[in-house]
Amino acid sequence: MAWSPDATRLVGGGDNGSVYVWDATDGTQRQRLVGHDGVVMSVAWSPNGMRLASAGSGREDGELFVWEAQSGQRVRALVEHPGAASAVAWSPSGELLISGGSDGRLRWWEVDSGQCVRVQEAHQGTVQALKVSPDGSRLASCGDDGAIVLWDLHSGEQFQTLRQDRPYERLDITGIRGLSAAQKASLHALGAFEDMSVGG
Repeated sequence: MAWSPDATRLVGGGDNGSVYVWDATDGTQRQRLVGHDGVVMSVAWSPNGMRLASAGSGREDGELFVWEAQSGQRVRALVEHPGAASAVAWSPSGELLISGGSDGRLRWWEVDSGQCVRVQEAHQGTVQALKVSPDGSRLASCGDDGAIVLWDLHSGEQFQTLRQDRPYERLDITGIRGLSAAQKASLHALGAFEDMSVGG
């Protein structure tokens, strides 16, 4: 679900392929937007509150739709999204949509033309969420791999990955006896290290 920029409405997606818009003051349902073939996985308001974007799964590929918020009319259908479209966010200008998919990739779309203008490998597994920074310059994505990746929203360049500690993160196994080479390799892969400057 997502708040409208003026905080008067909420939008949410259903597992029946519908997008619902509610009045946040009295709780009445204002609109039901019908069009997705599968589950609606993510929704987002445009920065000016005039449009909605919804992402989900279709019969074969993912679906990414743009709707006029006032009329409920669908104005753009990006139905050739490979795999399910699992997350969506608007650029601050409202000219671009960024989608995340079940294939772990991010895609930048021109809203008016419907063209995909950039694809970036982002995560191992499904992209779960996308958020644009308050200043509009950065994008954060998170996925099934447990990582949060920070991107330059305009260039699409990745500049930082935030990851929770692995099970043996920063564990010093220097000088521990009885470990085979394979066991040491496994511990290294889980975040352990050895101080090679220590003689042994």
